[in-house]
Amino acid sequence: MLVHICCSVDSHFFMEKLQQEFPDEKLVGFFYDPNIHPYSEYQLRLLDVERSCKKLGIELIEGPYDFENWMDAVRGLEKEPEKGSRCEVCFDKRFEVSAHKALELGEKSMTTTLLVSPLKSQEQLKKSGDAFHATHGVEFIAFDYRKNGGTNDQGRVSKEQQLYRQDYCGCIYGLSMQRDQQHRLMDEMFSPISRQILPASIEERLDLYTRRMELEEQSIPYRIIKERFVNYRLLRSSVRVGSQFIPSYPLFYSTINRTQAQGTIDFEIDGQFFLNREEVRFITLETFNALTGSAYQNTRELMFNAPSVETEITLRSRLTNSPFNTSAIIVADQIPTAKITLLLETKSYDDTREKLLIL
Repeated sequence: MLVHICCSVDSHFFMEKLQQEFPDEKLVGFFYDPNIHPYSEYQLRLLDVERSCKKLGIELIEGPYDFENWMDAVRGLEKEPEKGSRCEVCFDKRFEVSAHKALELGEKSMTTTLLVSPLKSQEQLKKSGDAFHATHGVEFIAFDYRKNGGTNDQGRVSKEQQLYRQDYCGCIYGLSMQRDQQHRLMDEMFSPISRQILPASIEERLDLYTRRMELEEQSIPYRIIKERFVNYRLLRSSVRVGSQFIPSYPLFYSTINRTQAQGTIDFEIDGQFFLNREEVRFITLETFNALTGSAYQNTRELMFNAPSVETEITLRSRLTNSPFNTSAIIVADQIPTAKITLLLETKSYDDTREKLLIL
């Protein structure tokens, strides 16, 4: 039987149940989810599915990530709510490719782990599956493992296996509507030009879950926990001296009261140059290199290849003698002597992140 897989939280429990009920049935997992966006999120979910299938002894096949074709398929349905018409088209798209894969492998039946998700309509899924049974000859079997406390059991299995528990379906349109309703920043879509891995970003989770698999291969015990913290995202920044923009780099957690501050350098203490307006200070790239052990040739290089956030936070604490300081600290090649116009738009907010603890 071909089993279309959407994510490990749904698939692990679902395929465990299939193995229990059909011990003689060979199950083949098929991860085909071009709806998942951004691509780093797709990689993260696939990584956890690979781990899950390995634990269960199930062969896994990855389908193509044809995101552009999926976008074309749902065009015009961007504003549809979850369980609406866009979801139906999305199911049709994934079921069609899955049915062709089943035929290619000589399988006569297929199912999907989407059936166990409480956020998906089983009737909608069954309708799409039955339609493809009629046209492709591949029987769609709609297992209902939600009933009789199945959803609670699924949650228990997810915690026991420490699976990656995503908080959106994967679709960019569903994500944007969900974040709008929550009045939350859609920080999943941030990808800084600095190539820095941001706290609580998909890239940070991808690193964490990759490291988790390395620990398991070495039989090193661990736990994944969650912690609350104040997160930060830089939306845009620039420094203009007179009419000329100069390369500049704001340290992590740099904020100002408004989005713009103007002034001139008023005084200097220990290599920090203070603006006469707002709580803004500048340091040279030479000072940055000396205090962080870096060797950047110019600020432009720093802008496109930043150090870790932890390095910047350590530097901030060293410069301000406080772990709670959020004043703007700007790195530049040289300290401007003329009037400075700083544009700095940021967002600070309460958030949670996952941490990997080695036991």
